[in-house]
Amino acid sequence: MTIQSNTDKTLSGSEAIAASFIAQITDELSRFSSHITRIEVHLTDENGKKEGLKDIRCLIEARREGKQPIAVSYQTDTTNQAVSGALDRLKAIRGRERNHYKHFIGVKNTFQLMKKPLKNLKEID
Repeated sequence: MTIQSNTDKTLSGSEAIAASFIAQITDELSRFSSHITRIEVHLTDENGKKEGLKDIRCLIEARREGKQPIAVSYQTDTTNQAVSGALDRLKAIRGRERNHYKHFIGVKNTFQLMKKPLKNLKEID
């Protein structure tokens, strides 16, 4: 799993910021590392140099092998909160996909059982 980070020019200390959130992403997404080939993280200050509420935005794009990429974003006051919020959204999507897949497999198996002929049934008088 490769992690690529991009920050805009208005965020100060972008190297230190990148190192901290790359470690956080690696730690939190380690269980998905066999399915994710690359993660792109984009941190931007929506207001530029002006102050404002919820002006830091984190966009995370996870590229998966054999599937369409997933992109999530989160906007808040600090970079740490933005990265954490986007990671939470990404993990929630992965969890929903897994539950959907388990449900689909269960439904598929039910239909296969219904197609099999019933044997050894005694007629009821």
